[in-house]
Amino acid sequence: MLLNAPDIQQYLTFLLSGEMYAVGILNVKEIIEYGQLTEIPMMPAFIRGVINLRGAVVPVIDLAARFGGAPSEQSRRTCIVIIELVTEDEHHDIGIVVDAVSEVLEVSSADIEPAPSFGARIRADFIAGMGKIGGKFVIMLDIKKVLSVDEIATLATVGQGEATN
Repeated sequence: MLLNAPDIQQYLTFLLSGEMYAVGILNVKEIIEYGQLTEIPMMPAFIRGVINLRGAVVPVIDLAARFGGAPSEQSRRTCIVIIELVTEDEHHDIGIVVDAVSEVLEVSSADIEPAPSFGARIRADFIAGMGKIGGKFVIMLDIKKVLSVDEIATLATVGQGEATN
């Protein structure tokens, strides 16, 4: 018989503008080297472009710019994390630019605090919680909200409308 073990999940942690963030490992498809991006005209600043991933066109989003900050600066540790989103019956692969991938951590649900209602540098609805790891807080992202396909499509349409005015 199993005792009530704490609910432990794995998260990929990464650095972005000096802050540590985490996404559920089940959403992460792969991590690739930054490069070979094709820019698309008249897109919002946070959409860096697209990459060819084994024949599939994958949009790449600059998370720092998505969160309202300056676009990420490329370094040798910059990489693209390919996230698989499942919405209703569809699967979407979206790349996110991060400054550096850190590690995969196991975090107990008991070590995750609710998201703060203010004070964070990003929208509150993007934060699933605050993980306590080694005495420090890690921002646990609600990746479905951050990479909402519908919201990004709407923002891209607005960006195109502004470009044609």
